[in-house]
Amino acid sequence: MKKISQSKLTQSVHAGSAGDSHYKGAVTPIYPSSAYDYQDLPEILYPRYFNTPNQKAVAEKIAALENAEDGLIFSSGMSAIITTLLSMLKKGDHAIFQNDLYGGTMHAVNTEFPRFGIDCAFVDGSIPARFEEAIRSETKVIFIETPSNPTLKITDIKTVAAIAKRHNIITIIDNTFASPVNQNPIDLGIDIVTHSGTKYIGGHSDICCGAVVGSKKLIDQIRKSAINTGGSLDANTCWLVERSLKTIVLRVRQQNQNALTIAQFLASDPHIEKVYYPGLPDHPDHAIAKEQMPGGFGGMLSFQVKGDAFRFMDKLKLIKRAVSLGGVESTITSPAQTSHSKISAAERAAAGITDNLVRLSVGIEEAEDLIGDIKQALSA
Repeated sequence: MKKISQSKLTQSVHAGSAGDSHYKGAVTPIYPSSAYDYQDLPEILYPRYFNTPNQKAVAEKIAALENAEDGLIFSSGMSAIITTLLSMLKKGDHAIFQNDLYGGTMHAVNTEFPRFGIDCAFVDGSIPARFEEAIRSETKVIFIETPSNPTLKITDIKTVAAIAKRHNIITIIDNTFASPVNQNPIDLGIDIVTHSGTKYIGGHSDICCGAVVGSKKLIDQIRKSAINTGGSLDANTCWLVERSLKTIVLRVRQQNQNALTIAQFLASDPHIEKVYYPGLPDHPDHAIAKEQMPGGFGGMLSFQVKGDAFRFMDKLKLIKRAVSLGGVESTITSPAQTSHSKISAAERAAAGITDNLVRLSVGIEEAEDLIGDIKQALSA
């Protein structure tokens, strides 16, 4: 039977959500059991095996939104990323990372990989040729993140994927900032897509989870490592993630629109030194972003305040100071104090993460209300 093509709006509601076959309910039931009868089943069901009904429902929905064959849902984004990397790498292997990754990923790679005998190189992700220059005979993985956290640099996904394929190297991307609504890296040649589902996938600042999607062959390989490391997600949280995914398209579209409006306002405000948002025409990677982010430029932006950024954040009344992002409410943070506090001051400076840089996660509120809050805080 030919598969019917569906829009992301339709996929977000229906993919993976089979409903209740017993009572004919429209919503997937919660299956909290950790003990299942194994007789006459094609596989043994167990939460740590990533194969219980609620786990499968979420994985199927995210895979559909990313145009992937299969997927896994994890207990956190870091669990998803590190498990994926370790399933593709072994002692003596070499991996290439862009040098402006999320600080948690950078810290994990720098502290854990030497213990496993895995060598790493870090290159400027905005120059694709740097990846090819860093390739060695033992290079097995290239890992990118675009837009980057927190300065919203854009990596040319299609070009990096083509380089990797020429050298038979697996490509992995952290697609958290873009979300599956705005950007689908598998369509551009990437092998594996990861997400911190705590952000846009959960969308309400009340869930911690991660996700990995890709071909069935690669996901089967990752699943073997995942079973050993045990980063599975419980049924109740899986159910909440499935519920949240049903509105991801609506949420992200509003966040895209709001972020662009706010970025345009900030770009013209004399209190602001610089704005980082790929949707602005003067962003150095605007043309690439427009091509590889057909759904929109995202709800994330960052900017440098002229003066005391910490005092500016103190004066905000509507926008909340918080460490995470991607929720329906707008939040703001100092990357130097939070997401990138674990890397050195020199590394932060090299990445453009100054003390006056703030990162804004734009929510679904009225854009003019958010601009009004920013205006009063800047004037104060």
